[in-house]
Amino acid sequence: MAELKPPITYEQQIEKLRSRGCRVTDDSFCAEVLSRINYYRLSAYLLPFKKNDGNYLPDTDFNAVYQIYEFDRYLRNLIFAAIEEVEIYLRAKFAYYHAHKYGATGYLDAANYNSKHRHDRFQGLIDAEIKNNHKLLFVQHHLKKYGGVFPVWVITELFTFGMLSYFYCDLPMADQKQLAKGMFETIPKSLSSWLRCCTDLRNICAHYGRLYFRIFTAVPSNLPGLKRNAERRLFGAVLSLKALYPDVKKWNDEIYPEFKNLMDSYSHVIHLEHIGFPNGWESLLKK
Repeated sequence: MAELKPPITYEQQIEKLRSRGCRVTDDSFCAEVLSRINYYRLSAYLLPFKKNDGNYLPDTDFNAVYQIYEFDRYLRNLIFAAIEEVEIYLRAKFAYYHAHKYGATGYLDAANYNSKHRHDRFQGLIDAEIKNNHKLLFVQHHLKKYGGVFPVWVITELFTFGMLSYFYCDLPMADQKQLAKGMFETIPKSLSSWLRCCTDLRNICAHYGRLYFRIFTAVPSNLPGLKRNAERRLFGAVLSLKALYPDVKKWNDEIYPEFKNLMDSYSHVIHLEHIGFPNGWESLLKK
C-alpha cells in the first residue's frame, strides 16, 4: 500500500498549482480561497483542464476555476430548492393514492408490492428514519398514542427521496402505470428513471457535492432533446427534475429564469459540454 501524502502549507499548495501549469496571479487571494474551501475539494474543479500527465492545459487560470466553483455552489442551491417541491409533491400524491387503495397501513403489507420488493429491507429503512427523527413532535405523538404505528400519509413525511423512488418502483405495475399517467402523463419506465436521476441529484446537492463536469450513474429515459453524450451529464439530471416539477407556471416564471440568469452570469468561464448542455438548451429547459 502507498503511503499517504504529508500535509502541505497554503504556500506549497499554490506552488503545486503553478508547477502543474495553473496560472495564479494573486497569491493572497489564492491562499484565502484555499483556506476556506480546501485544496482537495477545489482541485476537483480542475479536472476538466487536466491532461493525461497530470499537468493542466495551457491558459488554465485559478480565478476562472474559482468562478466555476461559485457557479456550482449557486447552481446547487437553485436545484435543491426545486427538488424540495418535487419531493413534497411525490409524498402527497403517493400517500393519497396508496391510502385510498390499500388503507392507512397498507404499505406495511408485503403483498401490496411487486415480486422484486425486499420488504425486510424496506421496513428497516422505515425503522431507521423513525429512530433518526424520534424527537419530532409528530413522531413522538404516533409512538406514544398509536404504539409506533404510522399511517402512510404520516410515514411518507419521513421518506427520503431515495425511499420515495424505492416505494414507487416496488409497487405493482398497475399502480405504477396509474401514478405515472395521472401525475406526469408518462410510463413507469420513464418515471422510474427520472426518480433515480433526481435521487442522485438531490443527494449530491444535500452533501455539497460537485455538479460541474460530473458523470451521473442513473440514465434518464424519454426526455426529448437529450442527446446520448449528455445522458450522464448534469443536463440529463436537470431535465429529469423539470419533468417531475409539479407546477408548469412556477417553473417557467421562477425556476427557469434563475437558471438562465445563472448560466448567463457565468458564461465566460463555464463550458456547456462540461455539463452536457447543448446549444439551444434554453428552449429545452422550458416546460
